[in-house]
Amino acid sequence: MADIIHVDLDAFYVSVERGKDPALAGRPVIVGGAGRRGVVLSCSYEARERGVRNGMPSARAKRLCPDAVFVPPTFESYTSASRVFRSLLGEFTPTVEPISLDEAFCDVSGAHRLYGTTHDLAEQLRARVRHELGLVCSVGGGETKLVAKIASRAAKPDGVLVVDDPVAFLHPLPIEDLWGVGDVTAGVLRRLRITTIGELANTPESVLRRQVGTAAAAHLAAVAWGKDPSPVEPRSDARSTGAEETYESDIDADEAIEAELLRLSDRVASRLVDAGHRARTITVKIRLADYQTITRSCTLATPTSDVWTIFRTAAEAYNRFRRGRRSVRLLGVTASGFVTGGVTEQLTFERKAAFAQAEAAVEQVRGKFGKEAVRMARLLPKRDPV
Repeated sequence: MADIIHVDLDAFYVSVERGKDPALAGRPVIVGGAGRRGVVLSCSYEARERGVRNGMPSARAKRLCPDAVFVPPTFESYTSASRVFRSLLGEFTPTVEPISLDEAFCDVSGAHRLYGTTHDLAEQLRARVRHELGLVCSVGGGETKLVAKIASRAAKPDGVLVVDDPVAFLHPLPIEDLWGVGDVTAGVLRRLRITTIGELANTPESVLRRQVGTAAAAHLAAVAWGKDPSPVEPRSDARSTGAEETYESDIDADEAIEAELLRLSDRVASRLVDAGHRARTITVKIRLADYQTITRSCTLATPTSDVWTIFRTAAEAYNRFRRGRRSVRLLGVTASGFVTGGVTEQLTFERKAAFAQAEAAVEQVRGKFGKEAVRMARLLPKRDPV
């Protein structure tokens, strides 16, 4: 049965900003920096019709859509809306797996007695999101997370699509719709004259292995038939907290990988501080261009929530794996082995006091103005020399 749903808030940042300023309704809106080095974080469907896309340089977005209204992001508003969103999902089912601020998987197999079919439940959920949050969402349903995710994308904007026959649904779609098929893999498959998921499903795995390797071939052969064994897993902060990023284009430069590890470490450190935890173990997750996934962990002598300690440990774990330049499609940093309470690092009293004051000041500013209000200088965009 189609008991897994994927709920995705449409143009989330834009929708939140429109809720604060109704004058933005119906206009092409871009959330992001308007400067020469700005980037589009989110855009309205009016802007998307002109060719604007998330992640696009703002300068290009302006050329495509000169009348767009640029709005600076307010991350505290998005975090607050996301909390309400997740709480609402929890009223329909306790089995909720958040993916990001604006999307989550839900297992609704135990909710049919109260809400009817999966389609009925999805419509009730959408109505409540609109009424209580003032936001619009799209919902996809299927037997697996893979199918539910693709279905929610097909339902956009503001729709519901529940898939009862995953093979019939998937096979006419282009190969790029599958998880893990980026530009490089799509190029390899298209050279084999594989353009649809159905054509991929009917390609012998031995042929795929010669082109993309054993791990990637097994993955592609499974997902082409809608197979995805991963269950919906509610996330608990009791054991670990982490952050990961899948990149639209693979990265391989040492400087870029180091910057991403630092960015992810900053997010993990902030979550640890928010929860009042310190962690003993730092784990790095690396997924290569051929879908091979590696994890490396380091256990610290004393627990920490310090971003630089987490970053240095993550970089050390990554460097233990690295053998020459390898293209990376995903990086993740996770902290586990929690200790709640005081600072245990062996620092002098003066250094402990200084770090505590600095951490408190940073978190106070972030709490008032959002997580992006204070950022590390190494993560700021580089400026051209004057």
